[in-house]
Amino acid sequence: MSLQQILTPSIQKAIQALFDVTVDKIEFQTTRKEFEGDITMVIFPLLKVIKSNPAELGNKIGNYLVENVSEVARFNVVSGFLNIVISDSYYVNFFNGIKDQKQFGFVAPNPDEKAVMVEYSSPNTNKPLHLGHVRNNLLGYSVAEILKASGKKVYKTQIINDRGIHICKSMLAWEKFGNGETPETSGLKGDKLVGKYYVEFDKAYKNEINGLVEAGKTEEEAKKQAPIIIEAQDMLKKWEAGDEKVIALWKKMNEWVYDGFATTYTNLGVDFDRYYYESNTYLLGKDVVQVGLDKGVFEKDPDGSVWIDLTDEGLDRKIVLRSDGTAVYMTQDIGTAIQRVKDMPDVGGMVYTVGNEQDYHFKVLFLILKKLGFDWASSLYHLSYGMVDLPSGKMKSREGTVVDADDLMQDMTDTAKQISEDLGKLDSYSDEEKAKLYKTIGLGALKYYILKVDPKKRILFNPEESVDFAGNTGPFIQYTYARIQSIIRKADFDFSNKIEIEELHEKEKELVKQIELFPEVIQNAAQNHSPALIANYTYDLVKEYNSFYQSVHILGEVDLTKKIFRVQLSQKVAEVIKSAFHLLGIEVPERM
Repeated sequence: MSLQQILTPSIQKAIQALFDVTVDKIEFQTTRKEFEGDITMVIFPLLKVIKSNPAELGNKIGNYLVENVSEVARFNVVSGFLNIVISDSYYVNFFNGIKDQKQFGFVAPNPDEKAVMVEYSSPNTNKPLHLGHVRNNLLGYSVAEILKASGKKVYKTQIINDRGIHICKSMLAWEKFGNGETPETSGLKGDKLVGKYYVEFDKAYKNEINGLVEAGKTEEEAKKQAPIIIEAQDMLKKWEAGDEKVIALWKKMNEWVYDGFATTYTNLGVDFDRYYYESNTYLLGKDVVQVGLDKGVFEKDPDGSVWIDLTDEGLDRKIVLRSDGTAVYMTQDIGTAIQRVKDMPDVGGMVYTVGNEQDYHFKVLFLILKKLGFDWASSLYHLSYGMVDLPSGKMKSREGTVVDADDLMQDMTDTAKQISEDLGKLDSYSDEEKAKLYKTIGLGALKYYILKVDPKKRILFNPEESVDFAGNTGPFIQYTYARIQSIIRKADFDFSNKIEIEELHEKEKELVKQIELFPEVIQNAAQNHSPALIANYTYDLVKEYNSFYQSVHILGEVDLTKKIFRVQLSQKVAEVIKSAFHLLGIEVPERM
């Protein structure tokens, strides 16, 4: 039971006994650092129902609590705030109660509750994953893990954009310029090989455009009339018609890409429970258009195109079916959402991890699904996020200068290696242990740097800054975890039993208070779909621990009871760090 849950009924009783008034809600906040106290009750709302001044009211309630509630040691009143000091025994009892809970803060899923499906990654199959995909994957995976820890059943999914003109461009360029090369013969990962031919197509296309412009065409005409783009469009028509040769090439090159993606996902530490492919879903939703027309949700224009009018919602008219009967992306997304609930009837909500350039699209999508009458449409969430920039400028795509996800992860590992070697603390490590540690630090730095920022904010990613062993970084937190493991290894005495300790050191109390917040932080992070809340909580916990570490003796403490308690406290901090970092998809090293 939390402190607020303990204090609320006691304060309600106090108000009833002192003033014969019933109040439903008590407002709490964290005590400001300059005042003594562990939790603060806000007095002002009571002045609406009790005729008194804030100081008198606060003093009366405070005295009642000291006399009647064992957890309350003393209090002070500042303006309209009652600062309550909680007894050390409360924190000792709390700590003893959670000391052996390995999954402290995590809630088991309720089998009667509906599941949540979290969609992330969703790449095109014409190029490797890049820095933008890294943020997408890290956010989606982390939010899925946080929702799970908060008590939800979760399915992780992605929809792979495996059809369309973009993949035909890579296919055509490979046919023209590839000389039959494969991932095996080239030594390239499959996604990189296919990406190489996407760039080759673009080069050839630009050359043809330039040639046509020189021959007197306008740039717009040249773009439409370049022979290579016409061939790519023809190839797409053949794919749609089921041409055997085109389909065979499409399957072969997509398989190369999927193998490459799988390696990247493994290295990044993300996974999926279910895959959807646009080639299977692009026709979904067309049947729903007729349902929407019958319900009066959609309207048909004279040219046969079908629209939804959302002007009364502050949006505009949106097309859902073209006049030639072909679907648009919106139609596909409507159909895919409906199909997912058919496939998994226990799904009652979905989270879409997609960049903020699609904010409007998802507003419209969710509104359409609501208007069509799906009850789960009220539990859809767009996990919108900002772009990632590097100090050298924005990511590029077709020119082949994109920030590749594999290269980025390797660069991070190399940076971690260089910094670790400069610090020179790994002499006793084998080469294998060093390699594993560099990867753990490098990826931890990358993930933490990206996830500590609110998803909606744009990020300027600085690789060197992220691997700093001081400040709000992954390696700083990993180092603290490793330091605690070192303390535990050196503790040559039994510290397993519960300890009854009369008085806590101020730093011990602050640390227990920080640990106590963890379950609430998980729930808040789940509610807000924000890994940043977990990341920054962990940093605060680690700062509090380092302050404790510098202020008290741990293994050097002469009083055995205190020594045992401090080792137990250190161990619990390490467990919470590990749990929190698990939610961010970050590993922690046993030694550094």
